[in-house]
Amino acid sequence: MANRNPPFPFTIVPQNEDETFMLAALKEAWKAFSSNEVPVGAVLVHKGQIIARGYNQVEMLKDATAHAEMLCITAGEAALDNWRLADTTLYCTVEPCVMCAGAMLLSRIPQVVWGTIDTRHGANGSWVNLFEKPHPTHSLQLRSGVFQEYCATLMKDFFQKRREEKKNGF
Repeated sequence: MANRNPPFPFTIVPQNEDETFMLAALKEAWKAFSSNEVPVGAVLVHKGQIIARGYNQVEMLKDATAHAEMLCITAGEAALDNWRLADTTLYCTVEPCVMCAGAMLLSRIPQVVWGTIDTRHGANGSWVNLFEKPHPTHSLQLRSGVFQEYCATLMKDFFQKRREEKKNGF
């Protein structure tokens, strides 16, 4: 039986904690890529340990809300048995969209680290900035650009592959 998931395409040696956890998110994004989903991955970290993982499953679940971050947040809430995700950091390979940004605020995630921009849907300044105005009950610390080149390459390769498939009638 052939391996349905091709091997992870990058050789990456993380140099710090952010890179270590972003690499885990990239591996989740690769699961999406290998399933013909937009390659976005996320991991939720609590006290230095990954407690939840997610990758885009919009097409598979036929659910527009099945973004990597949303699935990861839901899994994290179950892992902690609490909808308040205090003392966590969410790592996602792509700048969060408006829906995911709202869920991050509502679930009280204190830190979000993302990889590459999303000019079509990004809610941290690439399209709109939901985080520029102080929220009345919660604030987020944001870091961006962690493994940006790998996150961007995965997205570019995916959409190039999709364009080629359309061109060839697949």
